[in-house]
Amino acid sequence: MVELRTAEEADHPVVVAAIQRWWSDSRSPEAARELSLLVPRLFLQHFSGTSFIAEQDGRMAGFLIGFASADRPVEAYIHFVGVDPELRRSGLARRLYGQFFAAVARSGRTRVHCVTSPANTGSIAFHRSMGFQLRPGDAEIGGIPVHRDYDGLGHDRVCFVRDIDPAAFR
Repeated sequence: MVELRTAEEADHPVVVAAIQRWWSDSRSPEAARELSLLVPRLFLQHFSGTSFIAEQDGRMAGFLIGFASADRPVEAYIHFVGVDPELRRSGLARRLYGQFFAAVARSGRTRVHCVTSPANTGSIAFHRSMGFQLRPGDAEIGGIPVHRDYDGLGHDRVCFVRDIDPAAFR
């Protein structure tokens, strides 16, 4: 049984280690370490109420790091999600997203954003299956709209948005 709970600052080293381990099948150790830098401790210090840890048999099985926008009162953002490769396609990511939707809906958020790399076709397919819409970009790769240099020179991204109904999460 996989249990979900709110993240805590003490989860940070476990999340970082998981990123480095779980992404080592598709990246070099150095690239996986670099990827883990996208989740600095501050996310679990300041956004733990909208970030979640999934645990199974005393170990982390997945996580979602997200937050309600400080500047856009109806919006929220999912920053980073990971699921143990052995549990992918089990519905765990959907559960984590549902937990996040419910948490941000309680504060009146009605729109959720997230981004991924154009090369991450699995993530693109997952987000589309979750009802996220592709935001128009300034380029297209394989029929997918892309925002060139979104995260800096050479760091193109696919941007998603999904509206949520807070009443559905009461």
